[in-house]
Amino acid sequence: MKLAIFVGTMLGGYAGWWAGEAFGLGFGWAFVLSGIGSMAGVYAGWKLAQKLAE
Repeated sequence: MKLAIFVGTMLGGYAGWWAGEAFGLGFGWAFVLSGIGSMAGVYAGWKLAQKLAE
């Protein structure tokens, strides 16, 4: 479960940062979107780990 959450956090954070940079929002918004993406990645990784454990 920890690995799935870690991977989800990493991918979500990267995706959020990329989205902020792709739209030219600057460092501050890229940082905020990275945090939001990381939180979404934690949830997605947790749900994936639960699904795989069934």
